Amino acid sequence: MSQNKKTKSMDAQDGLLTAEEIEQLAQEVGQLTEALQRERADATNIRRRHDEQMAGLKTMVKANVVRELLPVIDNFDRALKHVPKELEKNDYIKGVQGVVKQFEETLGKMGVEKIKTVGQAFDPKYHEAVTMEEGEGVKEVVSEELQSGYKLGEDIIRHAMVKVQMK
Repeated sequence: MSQNKKTKSMDAQDGLLTAEEIEQLAQEVGQLTEALQRERADATNIRRRHDEQMAGLKTMVKANVVRELLPVIDNFDRALKHVPKELEKNDYIKGVQGVVKQFEETLGKMGVEKIKTVGQAFDPKYHEAVTMEEGEGVKEVVSEELQSGYKLGEDIIRHAMVKVQMK
């Protein structure tokens, strides 16, 4: 028996742990594992929120740049609407038309779309009615576009200014 006691105390001295110590260490490992998992989840959420905020910021900046360029595009469109018939085939006019087409293609690559107007049902989400024309029907339909509207995804950069007629 004295040999048995001597072995137990030697085991403890040799670095072997008791059942209580093992249980306590297992609990600590479990708590640390849970804390690590929470920290990883928090880090993942922070990364995801950051990515969402950056995407939103990029969209906002892009929309602001486009908003600043819209008056230039409008002026090109107005100029092309008033070209005299005898100058329609002129190389200078074709060059201006090419610039307008390039603007439209660049906007398209950026994800900017022109809002559809003429013949569409009036939708205050996309259209701003400037005038209302009487008609026979009860349905409000866009009859003329006065100024183009643009959207980026589902975000409206500028509403289309339109005339609406009852059809």
